[in-house]
Amino acid sequence: MSMRSLDASAVLLVLVLGAGRAFAEGPNLGNPVNLTGIAEWDISVHPDGAGLPVGSGTPAEGAKIYVAKCALQPMTLTNDEVYALTAYILAANKLIGENDTLSAETLPKVRMPNRDGFIIRFPDLIQ
Repeated sequence: MSMRSLDASAVLLVLVLGAGRAFAEGPNLGNPVNLTGIAEWDISVHPDGAGLPVGSGTPAEGAKIYVAKCALQPMTLTNDEVYALTAYILAANKLIGENDTLSAETLPKVRMPNRDGFIIRFPDLIQ
């Protein structure tokens, strides 16, 4: 082995070991997650509406919430505010009426334009 390749090997070894330590230490971003934190974000809603939270909202209520809260950080809306904001967006797109109320019972009944264009991944989960 030549002196030049020995020097290159030594440099490579130093870089690999140094990078390994840097990756092991991590960038120290974020906070450790706990089960309570995961549960708050673990929202699974099936095509038939199973899993939707209780609550309701109208387009008029949603318009106020949109102006007041949409620029804020995640998890700032109550269930009623989410339904109201969704109602506002759907009404603005003429998918529901201006006086309709959305809830866990009514939201799955909204006919979205491409509703029949999806392949159901878990058909056995539809009630």
